[in-house]
Amino acid sequence: MIIGLTGANASGKGEAASYLKSKGFEYYSLSDILREEARLKKIEPSRENLIKLGNELRRKKGPSVLASLAVKRIEGKKNCAIDSIRNPFEIKALRKLKGFTLIGIEAPVEIRFRRAIERKRPGDPKTIKDFIEKEKKENIRSSTNQQLENCLKSADILIANNSSLEDFHKKIDEAIAKIKKT
Repeated sequence: MIIGLTGANASGKGEAASYLKSKGFEYYSLSDILREEARLKKIEPSRENLIKLGNELRRKKGPSVLASLAVKRIEGKKNCAIDSIRNPFEIKALRKLKGFTLIGIEAPVEIRFRRAIERKRPGDPKTIKDFIEKEKKENIRSSTNQQLENCLKSADILIANNSSLEDFHKKIDEAIAKIKKT
């Protein structure tokens, strides 16, 4: 079973990935692949720099480049979680993997903004207005840009992460059970 995770900033993708890891899934992140590339190019791995680098890599090497690199690491493995899927072409490349299911994580913008403030990552917006504006910029329709809204529309399963952590974990367990039945 290969589970891909997509969703807006601070929706809970990282928490879902951590939970899947606790269930024995191997973890892969398209953002980690970007961070490796940033390190090689001596670029500070801030959110803004990683977005620019990802868009640049998609322009130069094709819109599914990050997923294609992940596919090479995952082929032949079982029970993997792939985080940070942000472009429909990445989804298309990952769907070539046997047993791939895309889970979209959703949460209201107010909750996501609060989570972003609490986690205190460098480069995260300080006001909800800036948070919303940054998201709009990140959803520009282009094959080489992030398109989180379109990725969510492609999800096989949507999970609302708008209450307790226990409830979120229960919903992930229900999704896994549903995937196993198919």
